[in-house]
This record gives sequence, structure tokens and C-alpha cells, in this order.
Amino acid sequence: MRGKMDKIAVLIPCYNEEKTIAKVVADAKAALPEAVIYVYNNNSSDRTAELAAQAGAVVRNEYMQGKGNVIRRMFREVEADCYVMVDGDDTYPMEYAAEMVDKVLNHNADMVVGDRLSSTYFTENKRPFHNMGNSLVRGSINRLFGCDIKDIMTGYRAFSYGFVKTFPVLSKGFEIETEMTIHAVSNNMQIENVIVDYRDRPEGSESKLNTYSDGIKVLGTIGRLYKDYKPLGFFTLLAVLLAAISVIFFIPVLVDFIRTGVVEKFPTLFVCGFVMLAAIQSFFSGLILSNMALKNRRDFEFRLNMIQGRKGYGDAD
Repeated sequence: MRGKMDKIAVLIPCYNEEKTIAKVVADAKAALPEAVIYVYNNNSSDRTAELAAQAGAVVRNEYMQGKGNVIRRMFREVEADCYVMVDGDDTYPMEYAAEMVDKVLNHNADMVVGDRLSSTYFTENKRPFHNMGNSLVRGSINRLFGCDIKDIMTGYRAFSYGFVKTFPVLSKGFEIETEMTIHAVSNNMQIENVIVDYRDRPEGSESKLNTYSDGIKVLGTIGRLYKDYKPLGFFTLLAVLLAAISVIFFIPVLVDFIRTGVVEKFPTLFVCGFVMLAAIQSFFSGLILSNMALKNRRDFEFRLNMIQGRKGYGDAD
């Protein structure tokens, strides 16, 4: 039997946010008076944990560095009907939280996206290349996965119990938001959008996101998850690429053979043959893995039903 669940849990992952955390906690309490506020401190070297506790938050620690590791810990430990996740840097106004919670509790949403990109993000954000990076990631995921998510990288979201307890956290760092989005899209979860204002960090507060290294990790995560969730598409693209390389290098060999009646470049011919075999193997690998992905989706639905059943049983108790 499960312990008592919170109705609403506000989850705030934090690393060195002493300048803003007290205000974020106070704003969360004002916006959602019935919520329990959890601050997960990720090895902060400043007074983040102390100030969060003074502001009235439940403070817990995650000692493995990285936002993904923090979110894994939060999702494992906290039980609630609805979860609101927000960064501790005071860039997201909490007055939108009630609308996001309503979509989860009363409209069956599994994930609600706090959409910055449709409002003030591009004018408020002062960090170089972040605007371009957000647009690139959004466009890539929407094209590859056939969806229309307005903001992929936002740190302001609300989740259902079912989403939180079925989400397999694999990323360690800032790729986690991308992973959340693809998990929801690929498993046909209900995703809602709430347009929120965005304000840049206050003076003296520094972003922990590295534009280049974290950007590369995010793009790598998109590729990895496309392979995992859409294996037929991924391996078909690989097969087409390999087949094109094989044909390009085979054409000169064929032209020489037609002209002279002799194969003058046997090594090239052999390589072309092996590359074409690799292309065929890639395509059939995609077919096999596609069937496995379909089975995984069926298993996910059964697992989600079991989790929802346990939640209902606990609520009845």
C-alpha cells in the first residue's frame, strides 16, 4: 500500500540559485497554496538549500551532478496527482501554474508544456545562439516525429502521475527536456500547451547551460531517441545513404567495364558490393527493430494501466 499522496507537488531542481530560490518558492506557494514545494539541491556551493528551507520548501539532495540525475530522483521519490516542474532561476512566472495544473487534473493531460517561444523568449533571452538552438531543436523533433510541440527545451512543465511513473530517465544533464518531449510524443500521450511569459535571469545569476557542449548533447539525444522510437525510419535513411555511396562509386567501374570489357578496379567493386550488402542489412534491421518497438509500445500501455490501477487503489484507501 502506498503512502499518502500530495495533490500537487512543485518540483524545483537547483544548483547554486541562492539569488532567486527564495522568490521562486514564495511565488509557487502564492500561485498554488495547496501544493507541496520540493527543492532538490544538486551539490550547491552557496546558500541555496538554506534559503529554500527558510522559504518553506521541503529540501532534499541529489549528489549525482546533472539536471537529469536530479529529475530521476524527484520522479522516484515524490508521489502526487499532479507535478509542476520549474527551474529555480526565476525565469518562469508562477502565475501560469494553476492553468497548467487544471489541464492535468481536469482535462487528462499527461504533459503540459510551458511555451516560452510563442511569447517573450526571443526578446528577453540575451544568451548567444540559444534562440537559434531552440528553433533548431524544435524544428528537428517536429519533423522527425511528426508532431507540433511549440517549445521542446522549456523547464516549465506539468505532468500527470502516469507520465512521471513511466518515464525512463536516461539523460544525465540538460538533454532531459528533449527526452521528456519525445517520450510523450512517441507513446501517444496527451500533450497540452500553455503560453507563458519568459524573463531573463536577474543580474548576477548565471546560466548553467553550456551553449555548445549541451547543444551537441541535445542533438545526440535526438538522434539516439529517433533510432530507439523510430527504428524503421532511422535505418531506412542509413540504408539509402549506404546504397547511394555504393552506386556512386560503382558507376565509374561500370563505365570502364562497358568501354573496355574489363573490370579494372576490383577493390572498388568489392567495396561497393559490401557497402550495398550493408545497406540491405540496415533496412532489414530497421524492419526487425520496428516490430520490437511496436511490442515495447504495447508493453508500455499495459504498464501504464497497471500504474494507474495502483494509483486508483491508493486513492480509494
